[in-house]
Amino acid sequence: MVPPADQLACIRSIDAATDERFGPPLPVDGTVELENACAAAAAAFDAYRQTSSEARAGFLDRICFEIMELGERLVDLAARETGLPRTRIESERGRTVGQLQLFAELLRSGTWTRTLIDPALPDRRPLPRPDVRLRMIPLGPVAVFGASNFPLAFSTAGGDTASALAAGCPVVVKGHPGHPGTHTLVAGAVQTARDATGMPKGAFGQVMGPGIALGTALVADPRIAAVAYTGSRRGGLALGHVARQRSVPIPLYAEMSSINPVILLPEALRVHGPALAASFVASLTLGGGQFCTKPGLVLAVQSAALEGFITATAAALSCCEAATMLSRDILDAYRRGVHAFAAHPKVQRLAEERSEKGYPEGQAALFRCAAADFISDPVLAEEVFGPAALLVCAEDTRQLRCALEGLEGQLTSTLHMAGADLAEAADLLPLLERKAGRIIANGWPTGVEVTHAMMHGGPYPASSDSRATSVGSLAIERFLRPVSYQNMPAALLPSSLRDAQS
Repeated sequence: MVPPADQLACIRSIDAATDERFGPPLPVDGTVELENACAAAAAAFDAYRQTSSEARAGFLDRICFEIMELGERLVDLAARETGLPRTRIESERGRTVGQLQLFAELLRSGTWTRTLIDPALPDRRPLPRPDVRLRMIPLGPVAVFGASNFPLAFSTAGGDTASALAAGCPVVVKGHPGHPGTHTLVAGAVQTARDATGMPKGAFGQVMGPGIALGTALVADPRIAAVAYTGSRRGGLALGHVARQRSVPIPLYAEMSSINPVILLPEALRVHGPALAASFVASLTLGGGQFCTKPGLVLAVQSAALEGFITATAAALSCCEAATMLSRDILDAYRRGVHAFAAHPKVQRLAEERSEKGYPEGQAALFRCAAADFISDPVLAEEVFGPAALLVCAEDTRQLRCALEGLEGQLTSTLHMAGADLAEAADLLPLLERKAGRIIANGWPTGVEVTHAMMHGGPYPASSDSRATSVGSLAIERFLRPVSYQNMPAALLPSSLRDAQS
């Protein structure tokens, strides 16, 4: 049960660098506001799903325009609420607009409907075949949960919202309480675009509030047909339980946790060791290590080249400045994870530990363990959200493979290889395909390109459905379902099927 909004305090922005509240009080939504948002989405569904692809593409284009019109005010506010550098926020704003443009392009291409036609075969024996035509239609209103670490690209107008709106699904966004001001600004931009393009009022709505009650009630609302979530495994599993326990269960597409293993093969280490150390540190500490694709696990067979890589990596990490974390809760969780590694009897801390500073700084950390100990203790494979990584040293290729076999599902896996490593890489590739949604060669997992071929998901628990991606044009398929029309008169067929009818 969600408390009425008037029984809750207003929410305010918190400066990530100082932990101080700032800005105007923002209203907290309760039962009435949630009811209104879901009712409006349900009422708008039939009208919105019947808008043309061009009309919805125009809506997405207008959202891009309105977001850019927010200018420096949006960048300043998002940077202050998250502690992320302005350059990162500007880049993320570009990615957000790029995602919206990708789905506008997809709508205009017409390929998203997956139209299939099997014409009648009246003379087929022993039985004639009927005329059967198929297209994809939207599921219904979608609940989207904003992510803490991406205030723009995985939030109010991020990829989940863009793909659901493109599919023809009204969206109700649950704004993340870590950046309420940013959410409010972007939600206003989407609402302005909605009204300017003549879309139904309920095509986009939003609710805001701290705690779990509001989000739980949103998923439980019978008018919601699907959920998109990016966040912790604990949160994703809790919402998934609610989605499954409804009288009519619904899909929840959750991206939850990943340590993104990186395999350093022998020849790559021998030839490129120092360069690999530098690029690894850059990827590990990017954004304070607060990416779902952070390389949190490195595996290699013991060698002199590996020892050189470790020495160079530890030295580089020890020189890294502590990162401003997104929030006090995230910093506290990171420090608990680092302390648990440091206290583990089979784990060695490699990067020199500095004296711990106060809020909001999280120091990068590197740990090492033997593959045999990693294989025997599942705790060592748990995610630590922040700039920490574990390096696993194997005695041989067989033991390295055994360590990989024991891993849970991952968003990514990475192979660093040189010419002499190709045979071993080929041997590992089928295993990595079973474990991850994206496999990278001689690169790093941070930095997810917004393209048609991108897969940002993976086997459980990286995501709740390994068939679904939250980045790239295939993300639209989460919010569509197929419908077949058999022997339907041409006048009653949807236009995309009628126009193709002979």
